[in-house]
Formats: sequence, structure tokens, C-alpha cells
Amino acid sequence: MILERLNTYFKMKEAVIVTIGKELLIGQVVDTNSSWLGQRLNELGIDVKRILSVSDDTEEIIHALEYGEKNADFVFLTGGLGPTEDDITKRTLANYFNTELEFDEETYSWIEYLFSKFGRKPLEVHRQQAFLPKSAEILKNKLGTAAGMLFRKNHVSYISFPGVPYEMKGLFNDHIAPRLVELQDQFIYHKTIRTVGQGESRLAEAIENIVNNLPSEIQIAYLPSLGSVRIRLTGKGVKGSIENLVDDFAEQIVKILEPYVYGFDTELLEESVGHLLKERDLKIATAESCTSGLIGHMIGLIPGASSYYLGSLTCYSNELKQNILGVNAETLNKFGAVSEEVVVEMLNGCLNNTGANIAVSISGIAGPTGGSIEKPVGTIWLACGNKTRVVTHKLTLAKNREINIKYSAVFALNMIRKFLLHE
Repeated sequence: MILERLNTYFKMKEAVIVTIGKELLIGQVVDTNSSWLGQRLNELGIDVKRILSVSDDTEEIIHALEYGEKNADFVFLTGGLGPTEDDITKRTLANYFNTELEFDEETYSWIEYLFSKFGRKPLEVHRQQAFLPKSAEILKNKLGTAAGMLFRKNHVSYISFPGVPYEMKGLFNDHIAPRLVELQDQFIYHKTIRTVGQGESRLAEAIENIVNNLPSEIQIAYLPSLGSVRIRLTGKGVKGSIENLVDDFAEQIVKILEPYVYGFDTELLEESVGHLLKERDLKIATAESCTSGLIGHMIGLIPGASSYYLGSLTCYSNELKQNILGVNAETLNKFGAVSEEVVVEMLNGCLNNTGANIAVSISGIAGPTGGSIEKPVGTIWLACGNKTRVVTHKLTLAKNREINIKYSAVFALNMIRKFLLHE
């Protein structure tokens, strides 16, 4: 019965997502539900107009529902369907749609079954979860005790899910996605070009002529992060033809930005480096000071990294730099730990001690203290190379320690990438 009704409900293509819970607003819980829902809806040809996060408050939830009614065709709600007193979403929805709660025997039988699997009986609060709005279509939750609900008011479909991520995903995939697929009349296609080593403004300037000639059905977005920029092309149209059109423009962009392009869509920089190492059958190791092993950590996060990643020698102190990496005491005394001379010796020590074919080394003043007039906070030296060729680079960054460390790690990965491409 639900699916037949959904045939008439799901006609249009814009949505609002509402996440409910005080814990989201105070940062106690990170909202992953809206991110997942936004991605899935987009895949199904539905534009998400806005994501709202509200507390467990009747008035706030109603404001969100009213906004959705005025501005969207679908309102997806997550959270507030649990068995405790602060879970008020169900009661609020019943009031908003002017309907009463009635006991749903099928839902309670399912709750009893779930508890029986663990040799337990449901409490009264769990029985209360089986009281559901009379006018709602009930969406059976195969993974938990809180049923999903679907309402209709005017031209808007409202779908309420529990806040537990795996339960929300299960309900969406079981009850909503199949019908949206059947009724999909607009295809949205994304192509993301991943770049590193150049800023957003310069990239935009380089491809300005292409962007100015994009057809109306294709939009471009620049998504910068530390040391890298994602360029996303989004096309809306008929499946097949819109993909070809987007891919054609993406190819034009890549030709211009080729030195900075390392991958597409979800590919990570460290993943791209791993592919290059595999292709060349090379082993890599890192010698790290100010990044404390972050470069090696990023390389090692990629599945299958053990085929090319030997490990990291994290030597923060000068003593370890000397004893493990073989850095000369005289070099340290003369040039300081943060110097081109020291990172070159760190690199050579890493290559000698690990047997790696290629290595990267880094030493710097991450901050926020410890700098000098000659070497202010944010001074970072890096070296990358093998037994026959070494390249070095000096970074002069800001005073934010976390940003300096993360940016330096990304820069180091790009040094490895460029070194491998050159070799």
C-alpha cells in the first residue's frame, strides 16, 4: 500500500532535510545523516535546497515543517523517534497533521520480536513507540524499534526517520529509494576534478574561457581545502547525453590544468601517490619531525599500502635525528634543525635505514611558539628524493599549528607525486 501511495506522492524534485536533536547543536554528536541523505537524494535527481538542524523543541520542529511546506516538495526528518521523554518528533507530527496516535499492532509485534532475540521483553516506553499517527503511512524499520512515517500535506511529502544512522539508511533504501528511482525524470551527474598545488583563484583564471562557454545545464563549483581544490561540474539532463557533455568539458579543463590534476571524484591525493608507487614498483618511507608521522599515516590509510609503504621514522628531537637518521651534529649546530641541510640528511638517513626507493623528510616550526626573526613560526623545510636525485622546498606558513601541520603533509604528498611523475 505504501508504494502505491508513493507513486502519487513523489512527483517533484526539491527537498529540505531537517535533523532534530539538541546534541547536534551543541556539537556532542556530528550530523552524518544529512550528508548521506543529501548525497543519495542528489543521485536520484532531487535537489536539496536546505538542511536545517533544530533542537528537540515543538516550536522549532514546526517552524522547520512550515519552511519545508513553503519551499520544497519533500521534507526528510531524522531524529526524535526514540522511546524517551525528549523524543517529541512523533507527537509534534501528529499535532501538525491534525491526527491522533493509535496503537499499531504490527509495529509492536516487531518490537517484541526484536527483544525476544536477546531473551528480553520490551518496557512500557517501547510499547509507546507502537502508538503512531493515524494518517501516516508506516514504514517498517527492519533494524530497530522506531518505525518511519510518511505524511502528505498539500503538495509536500514528509518522511520521518529515526536518527540512528544505520536505521535511517535502511528505511530510506527499503521504502523510499526504489520509488524515487521509478519516478526519476531528471538525471544529475557530477564530475569532480581533484587538483593540488595551486589556489582557487589562479585555477579559475586559467579556465575562465571554458567556464564562460559552459551551457546552462552545467554548473561549476570550486571547493578549496588545505593545499588542494576540487573543481566540480554538475550537469542536469537526460542520462547518457548529459554525462557525455560534462565529461567533454571536464576533459577540456584537465588539458589546461594537467600539472595540478591528480585524480577525479572521490580519489584522495595519498591514493594517487599509492597508484604511482605501485605502477613503478617502488617502496617509500618518511622521515618526519614537525608532522609527527602524519604523512606516513595518510599514506598508510589507503588499503593495500603495505605493498609500497615501508614505514615512518618520526624523529622530533635532535638526539633522535642524529641517532636514528644519522643527521650530523655539526649540521644541526651550524644550520639548525629547521634547515635545508638537515632535511637532506634526514632523507638520506631514511633511505639508508629503510631500504626505500624513495623518501620524503620534513622539519619545521609548526607553532604557535618557537620561532625567531630568521625562522618565524610556519617555517617548514621538506626534501623528497632517492639515491640519485633530491628536491627540496621551503614553506613559510602562518601561525596556526594545526593548519601548518596538515598543509605541510599535503604539500609533502604532492612533492612525492611530482617527483614520481618526473622520474
